[in-house]
Amino acid sequence: MEWRLLADVPPEHVRNLMQIARRRTFARNEVVFHRDDPGDSLHLINKGRFAIRVMTPLGDTATIAVRGPGDSFGEMALVGGMRRSATVAALEDAETFSVYQREFEHLRREHPAVNDVLVRFLVGEIRMLNERLLEALYVPVERRVLRRLVELAELYPSENGVAEIALTQETIAELAGAKRPTVNQVLREEADRGTIELQRGKTRVLDLVALRERAR
Repeated sequence: MEWRLLADVPPEHVRNLMQIARRRTFARNEVVFHRDDPGDSLHLINKGRFAIRVMTPLGDTATIAVRGPGDSFGEMALVGGMRRSATVAALEDAETFSVYQREFEHLRREHPAVNDVLVRFLVGEIRMLNERLLEALYVPVERRVLRRLVELAELYPSENGVAEIALTQETIAELAGAKRPTVNQVLREEADRGTIELQRGKTRVLDLVALRERAR
């Protein structure tokens, strides 16, 4: 497994890090950590997908991102010495390699390139948040839903060109900043076009090329 966060670290040092990293497994819906927990470790995702969730001003819980194999989470609190800014939970049976602060600081000292990767990662996170804000202000909700579908289709492995997104419409609505009835309507229209197929608790993307074109 290759992780974006360790892209510039020599393979032999990644192997050394993995020897001291703690392998952790999570059941479906199990919480990895809660918002405001101490930020003492980062997680390298080896298997499964995780939801990043925050509390809205109205007191509701909203999913703002989904991370999968090759991704990571927990870096921002670890680097900044802060508490967790979000709650992370497993969407399915999943596995991570947990790297604690002492080991991570040692890695940064031994390989300064990790700092450059971190900066690029954080810049990417800020850029993504800015894009989501602009979308919320200026992009029609129907197109936001399609864009989230495209992103999710790339996150879930496809078989025979069909990506199966095992997320409820409510979760897709949270990711798109939309109401569930609106998402349901958009998905049904796409199903009529033949780009997707709706199943209980999941959405199968049949024509990602056409869906990507419509999301632009």
